[in-house]
Amino acid sequence: MNSLSSDLSAAPEAAPPAGAQAQPVLVVRELSAVFRNGNGGLQALDSLSFSVFAQEFVCVLGPSGSGKSTLLRILAGLLPPTQGEVTYLGRELRGPRPGVGLVFQKASLMPWRTVLQNITLPLELQGMPRPDSLERAQELIELVGLQGFEDTLPRDLSGGMAQRVAIARALVHDPDVLLLDEPFGSLDALTRERMGAELLRIWQARRKTVLMVTHSISEALYLADRVLVLSPRPGKLRLNVAVELPRPREEDVRYSPEFGKLAAEVRKAIG
Repeated sequence: MNSLSSDLSAAPEAAPPAGAQAQPVLVVRELSAVFRNGNGGLQALDSLSFSVFAQEFVCVLGPSGSGKSTLLRILAGLLPPTQGEVTYLGRELRGPRPGVGLVFQKASLMPWRTVLQNITLPLELQGMPRPDSLERAQELIELVGLQGFEDTLPRDLSGGMAQRVAIARALVHDPDVLLLDEPFGSLDALTRERMGAELLRIWQARRKTVLMVTHSISEALYLADRVLVLSPRPGKLRLNVAVELPRPREEDVRYSPEFGKLAAEVRKAIG
């Protein structure tokens, strides 16, 4: 098991996981974020450095207030860093990029648009011809298991179904990177487990590069190739650990000795 500490701040590169491409998609170097206020500023992130490789699934853990959501917004190009830089496919990230999709904890669907219309929205904004956008959206509806709900409004969807729509909407323009900010945080435990298995199935089908924020150690280890643990605010990289569990993964992997050892290491890092 390969475990790296926050000493990685000077050397963000890490070995890509088996099956992943060797070229990093995202490289974070000495990243800091400070929110200005009347008391001199609130520092959310402090000198983070790491890389995310093509087709890799990375989960970010840390206590509340450690800057996890701030990190995702910076990686999505929605928030500029105070110091440091992020490179996306070898170029400095400055603002939102069409190759980066983002899913928030709340699905944030348009209440007056159906499932199909919510998913096609990004393609409409891009000016894609309607027949093409409908065809692509239907492929995503089938991928996330929402056949038969195309004409359903968000008010008639369960929380898990709404998040499936949000994931499909983020994937519909075929991004290179999918950023997930606690997408199952508002769901009950059983639905959350089912959605985790569904996300793993979708990732295995599309093999997108994924970086996901979660508060669940079990969820992170079940899903990820690698887990990053941030310290309490300001968030520093406290642990960067490879999850060397075989794929495809089934639910019973959570009860294996290897899973337990990894969980103990991550829990210790969180403190």
